[in-house]
Amino acid sequence: MAKKKRAVRRKKVAAGSIGLTPAETKAVSAGVLDDLSTELEAEGGAVLGQYNDPFGGQPLLIVALPVAKVEPTPYQRDPSDAHVKRLMGVVEKIGLFLDPIIAIRHEDRYWTPNGNHRLQALKKLGVRTVVALLVPDARVAFKILALNTEKAHNLREKSLETIRMARALASEKGMKDEPESSFVFEFEQPAFLTLGSCYEERPRFSGGAYQPILRRVDEFLDEPMNKALKERDRRGRKVLKLDDAVSAAVEKLKAKGLTSPYLKPFVVARVNYTRFSKATSFDFDEALDRIIASAQKFNTDRVSQQDVAKAGGGPPPDDD
Repeated sequence: MAKKKRAVRRKKVAAGSIGLTPAETKAVSAGVLDDLSTELEAEGGAVLGQYNDPFGGQPLLIVALPVAKVEPTPYQRDPSDAHVKRLMGVVEKIGLFLDPIIAIRHEDRYWTPNGNHRLQALKKLGVRTVVALLVPDARVAFKILALNTEKAHNLREKSLETIRMARALASEKGMKDEPESSFVFEFEQPAFLTLGSCYEERPRFSGGAYQPILRRVDEFLDEPMNKALKERDRRGRKVLKLDDAVSAAVEKLKAKGLTSPYLKPFVVARVNYTRFSKATSFDFDEALDRIIASAQKFNTDRVSQQDVAKAGGGPPPDDD
């Protein structure tokens, strides 16, 4: 049995002791950004400035890009129309665009891993130019979950972004042979990968009901990305099998006249033996098979409306 990892306490640091001084941020090494600047200006952009990042020291560009040349990374969530409209209203009201997007160069285009809502707002306003922080290291595009803070993800969005990102990494030269476990920062939780595969197969899947199980039994894989994706899809199919069994039990409860938006989380909680276990690690297949068997044998005759009411307050099954 794996030992539970001890939490690592962050060491205290003296205020103002980390990174570059203001003067050092402007001391960009000669020529380090010249090629990128030349390519950008040849494509209709303009370099507004350059500096060294004050935390890590990496040289960066502040640029103006033609809006038509900028796209979101292809694996991120779809923009929210309501959020785009709110941003349009703010920009129009104050008459200023004060929040540059993050961008990387991709072939003859520019991708933004963080700023799609702002980009879409500018496009709908008919603006010709967007100001961006251009990062020379294209790998920053895969830090999307950590970077994207302008609108909180729900579980479905985060899971779909994670599995799409994994599929993109599996097709990238130099990354497809890397193990899944080397992208812990990018993916955040192994559960997002498995749930993402489920959402791809079943868009109305109620992932929030199963996340507590996966957070205990799922783990990052040491397989190369291509093999790891096949395993994610296999695990996703097993979770969907559980969902089928749980949904059948929910329909029986509804047929008895029981009503609650929490029926699915209620059934999952009843069959999820891991929530009572003191074990710190589980075999994925062994755990899922046991839970699926419990769901398939779920005795709805022993459940009353009062039982469901007492268990209320869990996450709603639609994750919206």
